[in-house]
Amino acid sequence: MVLTLTSWNATRKARAVWRGGATATLALVNELEGRVSKLSDDELRRESLTLKYRLRSGEHSSKLLPEAYALVREAARRTVGLRHFDVQILGGIALHNDSIAEMETGEGKTLTATLPVYLRAILGKGAHVATVNDYLARRDAETMGPIYEQLGLTVGVIVTGMPVEERRKSYHCDVTYGTAKEFGFDFLKDRLVARASGATTFGVQANNAVLMQRAPFFALVDEADSVLIDEARSPLIISAPAGDHRQREIACYQWSAAVAGKFDEDKHYEYDHKKRAVSLLPAGRRHARALSQTPELHEVGLTEMYHFVERAIKVEREMVLDQHYVVKDGEVMIVDEYTGRLSEGRKWNGGIHQAVEAKEGVEVTMESGHAARVTIQEYFLRYTHLAGMTGTAVSSRREFKHVYHLNVNRIPTNRPIHRDRMPDRVFATGGQRWAEIVRDVEAYYRQGRPVLIGTRSIDKSEKLSALLKAAGVPHEVLNARHLEKEAGIIAQAGQQGKVTVATNMAGRGTDIKLGEGIADAGGLHVIVTELHDASRIDRQLAGRCGRQGDPGSYQQFMAIDDEILVNAFGHAKAERYCSNARAAEDPARRFRGLLRRAQRIVERKYGRMRKVLLYHEKHRKKLQREMGLDPYLDTPG
Repeated sequence: MVLTLTSWNATRKARAVWRGGATATLALVNELEGRVSKLSDDELRRESLTLKYRLRSGEHSSKLLPEAYALVREAARRTVGLRHFDVQILGGIALHNDSIAEMETGEGKTLTATLPVYLRAILGKGAHVATVNDYLARRDAETMGPIYEQLGLTVGVIVTGMPVEERRKSYHCDVTYGTAKEFGFDFLKDRLVARASGATTFGVQANNAVLMQRAPFFALVDEADSVLIDEARSPLIISAPAGDHRQREIACYQWSAAVAGKFDEDKHYEYDHKKRAVSLLPAGRRHARALSQTPELHEVGLTEMYHFVERAIKVEREMVLDQHYVVKDGEVMIVDEYTGRLSEGRKWNGGIHQAVEAKEGVEVTMESGHAARVTIQEYFLRYTHLAGMTGTAVSSRREFKHVYHLNVNRIPTNRPIHRDRMPDRVFATGGQRWAEIVRDVEAYYRQGRPVLIGTRSIDKSEKLSALLKAAGVPHEVLNARHLEKEAGIIAQAGQQGKVTVATNMAGRGTDIKLGEGIADAGGLHVIVTELHDASRIDRQLAGRCGRQGDPGSYQQFMAIDDEILVNAFGHAKAERYCSNARAAEDPARRFRGLLRRAQRIVERKYGRMRKVLLYHEKHRKKLQREMGLDPYLDTPG
């Protein structure tokens, strides 16, 4: 999408109008605060009931917004001891206008969310708050719940493993907290139940089957860039039962995993670095036929056997333990590349997940078809009203507008930002980079200043941990292996002498409080160890320091042999760059721009992947409708 001068001027004018209107509305909220603060608890609840009646009688929600926000501000002050800052009121106004509110980290997005959620919830159609993990969903429901309850609303939460009856009860609360994944999967389950029982509308009992969710009305997405953009490349899928060839396929996966290391590149197969595809050469096919085979392989055709081998070689080359996945309790679990968290319930398709299981020697799960599927984009576009919050939205404003029809509004900070950016540091090799990071951390540790180090993957966080341990630097490691301890560890990261190594967005949503005297020493220092596939992730890491007026600093480290170059240019070209860098006297001066360009190339590539997914899903669902089938179900009823 090309942003012309005319459209740019129109966008600028729209933002100016929004700012003017929001400022006027804020003044009304502040004017009402004095009157509302004199109400008793019972009177506060009666005022809330009055607003509910007026809204359901046809008054426009925007007209009631100042009164509603004044009530929520007072309820928060009384129940949780927090009063919404003026900038949080501005954020709430933007969210009510179905927008993305970009609010700096530490500006209190969780409290801000209570404003639009309350105003939408009193209509009685349900308001969903989507967080990035179960912990935050449960925490936010517990900490913010008293505000809603003070105003006469009910609050529920949806987490992994919750029974159907409890889920149904939570969905019929006025406000429901949960993750996008849980909301989406429950939507698909309801579609399957509806087809089986004859129900055609949500919340209606049919043939003794009651659906969990009501019709989608309002959703507020926390960390909107992560949920609506980064995670939107993979659809949510409910699997159908597999066919009758389970044992044969398992044997094929196990045999191909065992022989994958016996094939050599260029001799037995070709590897397309751009498409990341393996193709057996004639010599490779002859080699595969000559290898000792299990009886089950005699039942498959040669072409199918070649595909199993190619898939196993691809997995052997590309899928790295503790980077792309972990093995936990005998199960292969995907590590989300953007968050560093385990993606429970997700599996790679096309047999890749089964090939990884065979490679690791765990039980090969039954590859299945799809009973129902929905993309993140499609799911959230079903809501009548949609809004989101994040600290890094502006760089993705075009995608938010094009896909979700959401404007991005930047909300000012409550206090000035004191976050120092130190010069980027570029090294010829990753080994040089890690050694220099350890030296820097040692220096900060001796000063007593806390340091937070962000890594791209679990294996790199553990590699850095080993180097710090060898250097005698006490530290905590925070990655997908310790999710249950995440909030407690990250909350202490601002204390004197604390060194914390964390993957990507570990601890996101948890405040880092500075210890006594740390502000005078310069505050928390953040080290971003390499470029991520999205520049927003780098900014999110940097944003962990310098919050709410506290001082802080951050520095970006890069190495020429980082995987970002391979992802952007392919293996051969990246290797040439690495050779040139090792011979260069000053890699930083020559290659800093190249690494940044590689990051932009990868960002655009993933953006195209999301567009292609959305395009194909739209056409697939169009065909489903033309055939008289439910567009979200992959098998006819």
